[in-house]
Amino acid sequence: MEIEYAITSVPRSRANATQLLKWWREHWGIENRSHYVRDVTWREDACRIRTDHAPQNFAALRNALTSCLRLTGHTNIASALRACTWQTQRMLAMLGIFKK
Repeated sequence: MEIEYAITSVPRSRANATQLLKWWREHWGIENRSHYVRDVTWREDACRIRTDHAPQNFAALRNALTSCLRLTGHTNIASALRACTWQTQRMLAMLGIFKK
């Protein structure tokens, strides 16, 4: 058995242990769906782009591409990227920009 502690400002009248656990898991769901993909799949932390607005622009591009892949039904972003590597027409068709 593992015990974890957390500090919250939510009064007991608004949230019981079950609700707090749900919120806790939702928080980590965001971490796993967004930040993990950006850090591991896109290797954002290793990116050497550091000047002007380029870091924000590339982050926005990565987020947009991840969202587009998810909207087309992909749950594994790394696998989707491998499937689309060097297949620009396939990627554009998936996004509805180009027809096969």
